[in-house]
Amino acid sequence: MIASVRGEAVEVGADHIVVECAGLGYHVVVLPSTAVGATKGTQLRLVTSFIVREDAQTLYGFPDRETRDLFDVLRTVSGVGPKLAMAVLSVLEPAQLRRAIGEGDLAVLTKVPGVGKRVAERLALELKEKVGAPGGALGASGGPEGSALVRQQVVDGLVGLGFALKPAESAADSVLVEDPDASAAVALRGALAILGKNR
Repeated sequence: MIASVRGEAVEVGADHIVVECAGLGYHVVVLPSTAVGATKGTQLRLVTSFIVREDAQTLYGFPDRETRDLFDVLRTVSGVGPKLAMAVLSVLEPAQLRRAIGEGDLAVLTKVPGVGKRVAERLALELKEKVGAPGGALGASGGPEGSALVRQQVVDGLVGLGFALKPAESAADSVLVEDPDASAAVALRGALAILGKNR
């Protein structure tokens, strides 16, 4: 079990980071907000979940233990695999997710691409006791970012997740018109929520 990795980011993609630890490069699948907040050459630490299947061994990385634990508990629900769990955490921050599950707010849960009414109902029913009360929101991603740079990071992140360029640009623009000072991570969550509604 690989519980965490710490080292230099030697490659940063839209949905992954390669972290070099003691001469080994670990390919870690991450949330888009984590990817846009990382730059090549920086030191970082990711709390991880290592999933082994017959056809693949995949390491998923998160900014903190709370997010990793939510990822693991989401996967206990029938019909929710790693990809869908990552989509949920890409759109909803931990506090928002806990609140939506605790209150049975299907409208919030179905904002996530791939989560329909049935899956949302299962999440609310099966995880209400496990998830508990809302925790604290994730910390801010630090310093002011230029709107143009944020827009490009958000668009790149969305395209990397499989969205077409024009809808990605439109969603990014919509978010940044509403909140010009949004960080890349916040803007990306908002854009994913918009694209989720349109699917």
